[in-house]
Amino acid sequence: MRITGLGHAGMFIETKGGSIICDPVIGPSFYGSWFPFPDNRALDWERFGKADFLYISHRHRDHFDPALMHKYIPKDIKVLLPDYPTDDLEQDLRRLGYENIVYTQAGVPLQFGDVKIMVTPLRAPSDGPIGDSSLSVDDGTASILNQNDSHPLDLEKLLSFSKPDAYFTQVSGAIWWPMVYDLPQDAKQNFAKLKRDAQNKRAMYYIEKVDAEHVFPMAGPPMFLREELFRYNGYGLDNDAIFTDQRQFLAHMAELRPQQKGYEFVPGTQVDIDGGEVTVTQTLYTQTEIDRIFDDKWNYLAEQRDSRQAEVQAEEASRAAVLPPAEMLAAIKEWWEPLLKKSRTIRLGVGGNVRFRIGELDLVVDFPKAKVREYAGEECIYWYTIPADLVSTNIRDHEIDWSNSIFLSMQFQVGRSGKFNEFLTTFLKCLSTDRIEYVENWYSEQTDQTEDIQLEDWVVQRRCPHLRADLSKTGRIEDGVLTCSMHDWKWDLATGKCLSTQGHPIRASVAEGDAITREATIPAA
Repeated sequence: MRITGLGHAGMFIETKGGSIICDPVIGPSFYGSWFPFPDNRALDWERFGKADFLYISHRHRDHFDPALMHKYIPKDIKVLLPDYPTDDLEQDLRRLGYENIVYTQAGVPLQFGDVKIMVTPLRAPSDGPIGDSSLSVDDGTASILNQNDSHPLDLEKLLSFSKPDAYFTQVSGAIWWPMVYDLPQDAKQNFAKLKRDAQNKRAMYYIEKVDAEHVFPMAGPPMFLREELFRYNGYGLDNDAIFTDQRQFLAHMAELRPQQKGYEFVPGTQVDIDGGEVTVTQTLYTQTEIDRIFDDKWNYLAEQRDSRQAEVQAEEASRAAVLPPAEMLAAIKEWWEPLLKKSRTIRLGVGGNVRFRIGELDLVVDFPKAKVREYAGEECIYWYTIPADLVSTNIRDHEIDWSNSIFLSMQFQVGRSGKFNEFLTTFLKCLSTDRIEYVENWYSEQTDQTEDIQLEDWVVQRRCPHLRADLSKTGRIEDGVLTCSMHDWKWDLATGKCLSTQGHPIRASVAEGDAITREATIPAA
């Protein structure tokens, strides 16, 4: 088996049973903000586009590049479609002309000649754009796991496919916290470090559990080449950003897991695997060039910025004309109010007013009352400032996921009173009836948290209130605080209160001897 890096999360897998092109992206993505790091434009896209299968892990635009696909990937290619609860990704693909759809089933292997393939989707509201997935491939000569951005909960089932010889996984996730927040600079620096540490912990949790001999960090970081975002590359010019690169992570991994071999996986990296033997070569960049990319990173990024402004300008020229304030307010009101009325759990979870300053328009979304109106001085729990051309473009395109467009562009500002509110972010990436109905049903199903376990001196519900991870495997307790290592969420066990966000309390009580009791401090959310 041979795997060639295509940049970011992209890879080209050649097997005895055919080839698979995965998440090919040149970009820029998210309103011209994200470019793959390092530059991947010089790859032989004509060759890679002639694969037997296309796999798009999820709809995030740093994994799904319609322009690249239109130019290089034939419309008759077989498309491996993850088994998602809504058909947004399928409809995106069909609109591009891809009709040869292979409907995979969650965690069920498919055999194509000599190659066995399994796509494992995740379906929680916070998994990517309502869905994320991983790809397992085995052709008898080698087995690999392309975990991509996904954070699977049932690793035993995932690894029952076969033990991977090589493991490809995200180590630098896509998020806008804390860079765009209205915070003092020292707070931004502290929160950025905490976020980097949390991402490292999560990546190391999976690396330890998968226990593959050969590990390839990928799926980030981006290059920010817009002038106003350039400072947020890597750890940031002022140490207030969150994007760990491959070399930095590998140094961290070498300290904690020296028994596993880690490799830099960049555009053109070629990984040959046969019977457990792995050979890694570089086909696009020389080792000297790779060393310079990582060791002289800011100069490399500056050269990229200076040479690629035409791409930024072309994206800006493609945006919609700015709508007049009254017309924009009417459009958002007509679009959002019917969805708010269907969103009882979300409305209760947000529990207040959210303000949006969009160019000359100043509006408030009253979640408890399911209303959108002009701002009139109400107290708000969140307040956003967003360029009017971005919102006008989202209205023109009826973009149902503002996380997968405006928020990941980082071309906005936000402030809040209190903790992160997951329900608000969920609403803003569920701006369609199908998505809202799915998420409301999903939240309803999470209320069944009846099984308990004992962790040290505490009895707690077995399933994490966030995404139902098994706390017997992911939970740890220190000074009365429970942390789920899956996403680093925390709870004060004495009160059951979630310390990471509003809502999501946990059922917990002090253990009585060795007995597991069902006495709860507070009911589960």
